[in-house]
Amino acid sequence: METAMTSAVLRRIAPARAVPNALHRSTLHPAYALALSRINLSFGGIKALRDVSFQVAEGEIRAVIGPNGAGKSSVLNVISGLYQADSGGLVLGAQVFEHVPPQALAGLGVARTFQNLALFPSLSVAANIAAGLTFQRKASRLAQVLRLPGARAENHAIADQVAEIAARLDLTTHLKRTVSTLSYGLQKRVELARALVAGPKLLLLDEPMAGMTATEKAEMAGYIRAARDATGLSVILIEHDIGVVMGLSDRVAVLDYGAKIADGTPAEVQRDPGVIRAYLGQEAA
Repeated sequence: METAMTSAVLRRIAPARAVPNALHRSTLHPAYALALSRINLSFGGIKALRDVSFQVAEGEIRAVIGPNGAGKSSVLNVISGLYQADSGGLVLGAQVFEHVPPQALAGLGVARTFQNLALFPSLSVAANIAAGLTFQRKASRLAQVLRLPGARAENHAIADQVAEIAARLDLTTHLKRTVSTLSYGLQKRVELARALVAGPKLLLLDEPMAGMTATEKAEMAGYIRAARDATGLSVILIEHDIGVVMGLSDRVAVLDYGAKIADGTPAEVQRDPGVIRAYLGQEAA
């Protein structure tokens, strides 16, 4: 059954630029959490994405790799509605879209982190994690101020959700600390907790391990894998550390100058001669 928010999103799609029926036939599959079909994106005369297509299965960790400027973040920006593709479309939550407004993402079960930290440094860890539940609040601001029963119940429910995700990411002892006092690695973990607290079906991670030590990267990979195993969510991961990508991902898509040049399991991608030359720093045999 369509939610009111999903219906509103669908009404905003321009009929003149509807997604081709072929998208329904080729990618609308119940086992897909997300499917991109022939996405093209340009900025002026520069082609950022060229006919990019791939699917993300339910419960799959899908990595997207490539050098700077390959189009990795552009893919996430199209999925999350920050960019509108010139052509193509996507299937999300069993609905076909040309463009999903960013404000509708949470209601469609999508959460995202960004390359740069986007936390509230002067607030506590608990408050930062709770910010991921803002869209779920139903009590009015007046009810919150007056501490009416409904607002109190809502606050208790949010506190329970925050405590649960904090425990899963080993942040319980840090909940009352101000975010600015945490190490960089812990702040990245808080950002992951905020993305996970609402129980998304699809998690978009844009370089979640950038700037981390090897130990912190291993820990973060463990938290991401554990979240997938515990909830069955799907993950799209952009990451420059090839070792992390190959150890964490189920499937890998490789972009070069905005085009997909390889797609497969980590083992298949590692054997691809073009990928070896371009991205793994080795000479193809």
